[in-house]
Amino acid sequence: MDERLQGQGEHPSDAMCETDITGNEQELTFDPEDWDGLRRLGHRMLDVMFDSMEGVREQPVWRSVPAGVRASLEGEAVPYAGQGAEAVFEDFVEQVLPYPMGNAHPRYFGWVKGTGTPLGMLADMLASGLNPQMAGFDQAPRLVEEQTLRWLAELMGFPAGASGLLTSGGSMANLLGLNVGRFAKAGFDVRAEGLAGAARLRVYCSAETHSWVGKAAELLGLGRAGMRVIGVDAEYRLRVDELQRAIAEDRAAGLRPFCVVGTAGTVNTGATDDLEALAAVCRSEGLWFHVDGAFGALAYWSEELRVRVRGLELADSVAFDLHKWGSLPFEVGCVLVRDAAVHRAAFASTASYLAVLDRGPVAGGMVFADRGIELTRGFKALKVWMSLKAHGVDLFRRLVEQNVRQAEYLGALIGAEEALELMAPVALNVVCFRYVAAGLDEAGLNELNTEVLLRVQESGVAVPSSTVLQGRFAIRAALVNHRSRREDYAILVRAVVDAGRAVAAEMMVPA
Repeated sequence: MDERLQGQGEHPSDAMCETDITGNEQELTFDPEDWDGLRRLGHRMLDVMFDSMEGVREQPVWRSVPAGVRASLEGEAVPYAGQGAEAVFEDFVEQVLPYPMGNAHPRYFGWVKGTGTPLGMLADMLASGLNPQMAGFDQAPRLVEEQTLRWLAELMGFPAGASGLLTSGGSMANLLGLNVGRFAKAGFDVRAEGLAGAARLRVYCSAETHSWVGKAAELLGLGRAGMRVIGVDAEYRLRVDELQRAIAEDRAAGLRPFCVVGTAGTVNTGATDDLEALAAVCRSEGLWFHVDGAFGALAYWSEELRVRVRGLELADSVAFDLHKWGSLPFEVGCVLVRDAAVHRAAFASTASYLAVLDRGPVAGGMVFADRGIELTRGFKALKVWMSLKAHGVDLFRRLVEQNVRQAEYLGALIGAEEALELMAPVALNVVCFRYVAAGLDEAGLNELNTEVLLRVQESGVAVPSSTVLQGRFAIRAALVNHRSRREDYAILVRAVVDAGRAVAAEMMVPA
């Protein structure tokens, strides 16, 4: 007999229900018997998280999970019998809370990970408590998301009546935007006919475009062969002249160009393509213009910085994350589409169990299900709506501007250090640099800087990440952190210099 059923009767059904003294089956629930006890635990949970956020600067940025904790998390058996909420929370406090990725810390500069906000955390709690299904329907949460999307469209310079959808993140938002472009510009009904037998569709992007585009090309049936990568200039921007030649060559070869992907803030260096020029090419060639603005698009909210991403407002679709430079908790991205009718036509479907009636809860229709591939969606909009209303767009704008000034400051600190070398222009909020030591060739410098990066990360002092620029390993700091102060960048520079000297000495080269 299954060990789970020992002492619970001979049949599985005996383990799945309980009976009262009369022999009648008792109906079960996940609600607590002691609401006051759970309320006290909930307040304690809130206090623990607020304490963690308030004291985050005194914690290591990152530390590896200890062997004992790792063994427990990897080896614990399936908990068929519950241990209770308080005991599980203790496990969280001891095994999870002390060992996060570290992106809440003011000296976390790795990849492009947002920091989160206290209000955003509370909004997510409220959203989970309400727990609406966000396919649409006649409900206030649907109206909140619609209002949020209208605000975001206005902030990105899109026209009134533009469509949009909140997504899990930039990869999904970009995929949806590219799919609308494929539907709009394929030249045939791609939803009905598929791609079999059609001329190969072509999407164009730069060598600096994020890796989402390759995955999207595969998922949309274009394949990697349907993606043409265009070179970049000395500032890591897509070369418009090369793009125009590529489009002409592909048309002559019988291929069908349909979309150009521009980037507002490349993941490697923060560069922005000449979006106005790309929009002009797309207009003249009859192509869909999609902009990946995963983190850089929020610069458009600032009158001061808007010039750096000028042309974003000309896109047919744009994708961006609010859990990056918007600092909101994971996960929430957004895709905006200029033509609402085309957006809906690219995804809408019908089913008898989703019939829209004139009255009742379904009267609002499945508006969000008709704009993407998900029917079941969570209430991501609440943390965006509450945060924009509570903090005001001006604070978001000022924090974006603050990060750009901090990036320029970090670039200046690097320029003042003889042992450090800036690897790319500081175009927006990404700073790439390395430690240099006399006597090492490029391979040696790559090896040295890899070790420097790992030592800085493992020290818990700061967490930058890395990239490779023209074959050269670079330490990379992406500045989307609302908690960072100028002294944090000085600490980062000092940590890199100190680690560089130590590694260079071990490699037996002059420091």
